[in-house]
Amino acid sequence: MSATVEPVGLREIGRPDHECDVLVVGFGCAGAAAAYEAANAGADVLVLEWAGGPGGASAQSGGELYLGGGTALQKACGFDDTPDQMYAYLEAALGPHPDTAKLRLYCDESVEHFEWLRARGVPFKASLYSTPTWMPPTDDGLMWLGENAWPFTEIAEPVPRGHRPAAPLFAGKVLMDALSEAATGAGAVAHVDTRATALILDDDGRVAGAMARRYGERVAYRARRAVVLTTGGFVDDEEMLGDHAPILLGHGKVSDGRSDGSGIRMAAAVGAATRRMGEVEAALTVPPLLVARGMLVDALGRRFINEDVYPGRFSHQALRHQPGPYWAIIDEEGLELIPEADLWGARPKHVAETLAELEESLGMPPDSLTVTVEVYNRHAARGEDPCFHKNPRWLRPLRPPFAAFDPGDGFWGVGGPSSGISGFTLGGLRTDLDGAVLDHSGAPIPGLYAAGRAAHGIHGEGYVSGTSLGDGTFFGRRAGRAAAGETPG
Repeated sequence: MSATVEPVGLREIGRPDHECDVLVVGFGCAGAAAAYEAANAGADVLVLEWAGGPGGASAQSGGELYLGGGTALQKACGFDDTPDQMYAYLEAALGPHPDTAKLRLYCDESVEHFEWLRARGVPFKASLYSTPTWMPPTDDGLMWLGENAWPFTEIAEPVPRGHRPAAPLFAGKVLMDALSEAATGAGAVAHVDTRATALILDDDGRVAGAMARRYGERVAYRARRAVVLTTGGFVDDEEMLGDHAPILLGHGKVSDGRSDGSGIRMAAAVGAATRRMGEVEAALTVPPLLVARGMLVDALGRRFINEDVYPGRFSHQALRHQPGPYWAIIDEEGLELIPEADLWGARPKHVAETLAELEESLGMPPDSLTVTVEVYNRHAARGEDPCFHKNPRWLRPLRPPFAAFDPGDGFWGVGGPSSGISGFTLGGLRTDLDGAVLDHSGAPIPGLYAAGRAAHGIHGEGYVSGTSLGDGTFFGRRAGRAAAGETPG
């Protein structure tokens, strides 16, 4: 944990180095959305960014935005959707216990949010990528994110809702280029290489700015109306992780290296409440199409989920409930059915002519994997999966020779974390629907807002790709508008 985050009194700083109406701390997707809306509302906006330019973890992401309810992109690809269907899926997929008030608003206004993104210059191609994946290797604009897998097919009409900027694989930079240019184009001014360290309070206890460090120098920023914290989560702070989400200790981190929880701690130092700090996203570094055509097993050779689900769901299930290491098992015929682009450079760790040999290589109990495959094959021959309900599209008996892929090997020849799992945090500051940060009594802290992973958004105990960029931009917009509407202090 870094230096003190205790607030500084406005009288103590003397003449501030910079003044603005709205100060946004962090220039990722939530910060860019907040800065645009505040500037568009006529506020004088400054954005502080620790790195040398905008983007943050958002720019390094796959770029998916979870949107639906009947967007123009969905319609162009031949799908009908409603906010109610979107809500039904997300309430289940992000549960148990999502924030239903935020989720309801997010779904009801999703079509408008999609149009807002398009108006800010985010490009979307009207085509669908139809197979399970973390990120499509194509520039298709729409993808499935688990909506067409059991049990969600029993809950809502299956409709794809992963909206992606027009770029293959890591499309987050395309998204952030558009949003950051929109923010600065609206008049927001960015101060990069500037790290916020503490909030400033006036005599009435109102948040009135932030202290920062730039090239080792102390810089004081006065915010006449409000401060918006969009500093990200806390996966890069080992002490905070140990205190709140220790399940990720020892695993890899999905971040830009700056998700240090500083915004959460600065707000907590002025009385802010937090919510769901133990919830995390998990990503098992295994190609999703590989396990859809094969199977995913734990250290005891057992399947534990239908492998055609959104890959974050099988990753979360592995991390929370199954003994590692985890293995992707497939046969030669199944492997040959997978396009090279969907393997992400992954190569087998072990190959064997018999399951007994593979069990020995993987350190599994004798007959454990053999029994799993025998049961799977018996039902797959009839197009059934009574244990976990994998879609018949992916079912076929597995026959020798067999291969086992180790998620710890990573992708494209670059080793992943030894556990094969990476993740980030979902908990954060407690906020209302407009991003106002709440204290422990549930009252707004005057002059303070938050969005993105610095705040707790729509999530319960589950996660779906696109819901971070989606709720970050959506509630970032609301926070920016509300901050701009504050009475100057």
